Amino acid sequence: MISIYTDGGARGNPGPAAIGFFIKDASGQDVFSHGEKIGVATNNVAEYRAVISALSWICQNKEKVKDSKVNFFLDSNLVCSQINGVFKVKNSNLRTLLYEVREKEAELKFEISYSFVPRERNEDADKLVNMALDNKI
Repeated sequence: MISIYTDGGARGNPGPAAIGFFIKDASGQDVFSHGEKIGVATNNVAEYRAVISALSWICQNKEKVKDSKVNFFLDSNLVCSQINGVFKVKNSNLRTLLYEVREKEAELKFEISYSFVPRERNEDADKLVNMALDNKI
């Protein structure tokens, strides 16, 4: 089992945006972390991009996480609920991003879950976003 904490944010909405995610193995050890600027985007687009980036990393590193259950933790209730099918995705840009999520999931064929966590439980991913926006990574 691996846990992935993701976050995306924009300074302004839309505005300069960045993503961050970190991955922990079943014993809680850090596996990988990543933060980067993504240009100008909305907060919701940045949240989706963070999930897609983490899924892409897993696709490229399947041997490190083979036969794993993947648990995502997001501090965006909207994006988490949309990915879980609780909320409809009315915005066409977000719908396109949701399709990207589904394509990555299909490529992985792992059991994947998405859970909402309060911002306080997602501080490390949030720090990666801010470090990227501040040109510190």
